[in-house]
Amino acid sequence: MENETHKKPRILCLHGFRTSGEILRNLIQKRWPETLLRKLDLVFLDAPYPARGESDVEGLFDPPYYEWFQANQRFTEYTNFEECLAYIEDYMVKNGPFDGFLGFSQGAILTAALPGMQNEGVALTKVPKIKYLIIISGDKFGGAKFGMPKLAANAFSSPVQCPSLHFIGEMDFLKPGGTVLVESFVDPVVVHHPKGHTIPRLDEKQVEIVLRFIGKIQNLT
Repeated sequence: MENETHKKPRILCLHGFRTSGEILRNLIQKRWPETLLRKLDLVFLDAPYPARGESDVEGLFDPPYYEWFQANQRFTEYTNFEECLAYIEDYMVKNGPFDGFLGFSQGAILTAALPGMQNEGVALTKVPKIKYLIIISGDKFGGAKFGMPKLAANAFSSPVQCPSLHFIGEMDFLKPGGTVLVESFVDPVVVHHPKGHTIPRLDEKQVEIVLRFIGKIQNLT
């Protein structure tokens, strides 16, 4: 049993804007089947900054709520982005190693840019190379909706090589950006679902797709 547990992909999970690690944990554990969850070692991290405004999940989930970084209304200027990266790296150094990342919403936008920034030597230089990503309701820095933080300027200058699994909702307001984001990765795996900006419940076919991806990344741990 010990060897089996050790082989589980160890994944650092980054929650959405003005939510929390506990909220993401709650949603994934309720909506994804045990057949998937028992194959993964998921670690949920709270973002470094308390929410600076109203959360969309107020009334649905208890506070506290957090955010990874801040931006102006047009997403052309970012603050605390470098500090956010240092915070994640410090956590990984103290609590790692981690094999990959899972991100939702703001956490997914950040997650998608991490391998490129790591390859450029501007982020996560003290931890092992990221081996894979799971991106739920993501978007792309430098795309139509989100500008590019300075440190992420070259994050997508070449195709992202590490294996990636993308969840895209048909009713998600980030669907256009998430679709464009997929094109930045080499050999991405995509799961389409009919819902919106959320952690989706998975049908039998979708579970099989995810299980195949897990089998692939298990060989990388």
